[in-house]
Amino acid sequence: MMSKFLRYGVMAAFLATVSAASADAQVPQPAPAPNSVPGTGVSKQFRAKQVLGTRIMIMGNTAAGTVDDLVFDDAGNLEYLIVENNGKLWTVPWEAAKFDLEKKMAMVPLTTEQYKTIPTYTTTSYPTFYTPVYRTQTYKYYGLTPRELRRIERR
Repeated sequence: MMSKFLRYGVMAAFLATVSAASADAQVPQPAPAPNSVPGTGVSKQFRAKQVLGTRIMIMGNTAAGTVDDLVFDDAGNLEYLIVENNGKLWTVPWEAAKFDLEKKMAMVPLTTEQYKTIPTYTTTSYPTFYTPVYRTQTYKYYGLTPRELRRIERR
């Protein structure tokens, strides 16, 4: 009985993930803390097409690139923004960006010196986003700790 319940639960989770991924207007689920509506405890809702192309600014109102792509984990959670600047790409954890969609921009808590030390890559040399070392180092640049990955086991 329990294994039947688990099979149906896994199947329901899989179908929900597949249908969400195939929708034209995907709504990424932001982390509540950095992007919540002040005083309400309610998270803002973002659409992928609102986020793509957003200007990324670092401290001192310095432009550092635009959002070129989004990276989701196995469970469908938005994990990273891929930011492009002059042909080079760099990774920003979703939780690190504070969006102002009316101005089509987001602030990332980096100084100019920190920004210069962030590793970059190109479209032909993407990193392995979910290795523990890469995740830990990437989040550390922004003063964050990566959340535990939730994996859906598909059979």
